[in-house]
Amino acid sequence: MTYPTPPGAPVDAASPRERLLAAAARLFHEQGVHIGVDTLCRAAGVSKRSMYKLFNSKDELVAASLEGVAPDYRAALLPPDDDNRSPRERILHVFEQLEHLEPIQQFRGCPYVAAAVQLKSPEHPASVVARRHKDGLTAFFRYEAERAGAHDPDLLARRLTLVFDGASARSVVQAHPLDGLSIETATILLDAAGVRDPLPRNGC
Repeated sequence: MTYPTPPGAPVDAASPRERLLAAAARLFHEQGVHIGVDTLCRAAGVSKRSMYKLFNSKDELVAASLEGVAPDYRAALLPPDDDNRSPRERILHVFEQLEHLEPIQQFRGCPYVAAAVQLKSPEHPASVVARRHKDGLTAFFRYEAERAGAHDPDLLARRLTLVFDGASARSVVQAHPLDGLSIETATILLDAAGVRDPLPRNGC
């Protein structure tokens, strides 16, 4: 997961800010948010002085890097808005994508959970960003659950988020594919909440 540079722009033409955000997104996710500023600046080809002109602190850069990966991460996980599948299929799509992405990302897990766990402070700017984006995933689940007529959409959404985060964490610890476990667990929750695919019309 990398911070996107402007379409068509070569990497060496990116601005110092863009290079810093790209390097931060990659290094924080690969090595953790406590990586040193010197290492970060070397990777971005930006001086420390320039970095502190662009960002008031490293904390601010961590938060900005998490904001930067949000569009790509969301697009990789969620179905498109104009997708015409049922709410159940749209929800399961997220877990299918999770299981597909974890091996590709070398079992590094959700960047938001990883950052918040390392920072340990709910008041840290990056923790605030992480919480907002995790709440966004829960909101997606809640919206689809409401559309499907779930018994308790809010409870189902929170349970699905818990499964997502737990599955992501397990893949990190085990460094092994989930083998459909998150999809199976989400399916059980959907069935229990009364979220089923609509019956085909005219028996077709």
